[in-house]
Amino acid sequence: MRVNILAFGILRDRFPAAGPLDLPSGATVRDLLDRCRTLAPEDNVPWSSIAVAVNREYVPAAHPLSEGDEVALLPPVSGGSGEPPAPFAQQSTVALTHAPIDTTGLAAALRRGEDGAVVTFDGIVRNQTRGRRTLYLMYEAYPEMALARMKQLAAEALAAYPVRDVALVHRLGRLEIGETSVFIAVASAHRAAAFDACRWLIDTLKQTVPIWKKEFFEDGAVWAQGEPFPVELTPHAAQPEASEHSR
Repeated sequence: MRVNILAFGILRDRFPAAGPLDLPSGATVRDLLDRCRTLAPEDNVPWSSIAVAVNREYVPAAHPLSEGDEVALLPPVSGGSGEPPAPFAQQSTVALTHAPIDTTGLAAALRRGEDGAVVTFDGIVRNQTRGRRTLYLMYEAYPEMALARMKQLAAEALAAYPVRDVALVHRLGRLEIGETSVFIAVASAHRAAAFDACRWLIDTLKQTVPIWKKEFFEDGAVWAQGEPFPVELTPHAAQPEASEHSR
């Protein structure tokens, strides 16, 4: 059978074999990763730390592949599978955009008379990283999956915290110093819930939403080292028993 491999972030530079890949019938994600490791060694690609999405959903190593599957190899994002939560509030703003983010307008639009607090997080491009002067950043995403994950996070926040509504917007493309890369706003009757939900949203987004950052300095450019995926999202981290196809 044939599947189509997508690679993002640093993997685009280090794994040139992305594209159609032929595998035996009945192959699993573990088999695919074993094949990929023969094409790009561990010292070039950190296979044990990547996550895999099949048809835009995170999957474990034992997940069986089918003809025509879209398989995305995802390095840790700059910032779960399972049943989706209840639909998020229809008024929630969840978006990816190449345009500057109107943080003031988003926060104002979220307010309602019953709210006692609107807590916001404004992620801003700074002018240096570890002592190196930053010129600008480039953000790229696996857009269809990233937007779906962001909507799921909004739904989970509304289900887990006593908040009324959220806004969650991430910028893509080239960003200059001082521009907003990600903006989150949470409206609630009480400030504690809004603070808790806002913190959970940014922390979880940075770990699980497939968006990557490339930093451009005066002396070169690098993909930013992302926060590690939760261990349950890294198929090779636990090194389970080999399948029939990989023995």
